[in-house]
Amino acid sequence: MVCRFLGVLAAGLIAMAMAGDAHAVALGFEGSLVLQILRLDPIVIPGSGTAIVNGSGPGGHLNDLDIPASPFAISGFVLPVSDPGGYPINGIHVTAHNGDGAFSGVGGGGFGGVMPIVGAAKVCLFGSCSAALSNLDVPLTVVGQGGVAVATGIVDLTVVGAPWTTGTAFVGTAFTAMGGVSPLSNTGAPSGRLTLVTPVFISTNVSSSAIIPAFAILRLHFVPEPGTLTLFGASIAGLVAFGRRRVR
Repeated sequence: MVCRFLGVLAAGLIAMAMAGDAHAVALGFEGSLVLQILRLDPIVIPGSGTAIVNGSGPGGHLNDLDIPASPFAISGFVLPVSDPGGYPINGIHVTAHNGDGAFSGVGGGGFGGVMPIVGAAKVCLFGSCSAALSNLDVPLTVVGQGGVAVATGIVDLTVVGAPWTTGTAFVGTAFTAMGGVSPLSNTGAPSGRLTLVTPVFISTNVSSSAIIPAFAILRLHFVPEPGTLTLFGASIAGLVAFGRRRVR
């Protein structure tokens, strides 16, 4: 009976391993894309989808990661700003989504890549976003990939973007955001977690707001695919049924 039990257990584990190998490069994920501007409340965009993890072997090491466009998307979102310290900013209006993302490297602080933020952000001045006397357009095209974008209007501003990293992102010396991976040696597997950050350096021709620090933060939690969960449940159910028959 013991041998028979071990045989059933081995068969279940082998089937699960084969299923894991067959789908090793595709990992479901859930997470959020966060836009943090100054000390304002963060703009949190939840999302989920399937990422391609080309470097995931049996150990779950993360070497390459591809994320499709648009699992993180927001349309017409308005973040009101009521803090008097934020005047004349009364709100931020955002319609945006992520573009295709491609990342590579090693765990810890050595992993990073490019994923642009596509869309538009408006800073609502001197009133609510629905009745603002003036809206300030903030170019997002360079966020998450690098480069310089310039906008002119009632306030001239320059936006400098950079690629994503699991290390530490800096805007000047006073503002930082940290990325990371967990667990360090098994990030590219179900239950692995990944945080990527990118700095956004915004400068204006207004002396009181000459430098506006901002960051984008991408948080991913890899989750098992439904097929793997089904197979795992079936294997466990089979073992439980066998145990009940053994007891009888």
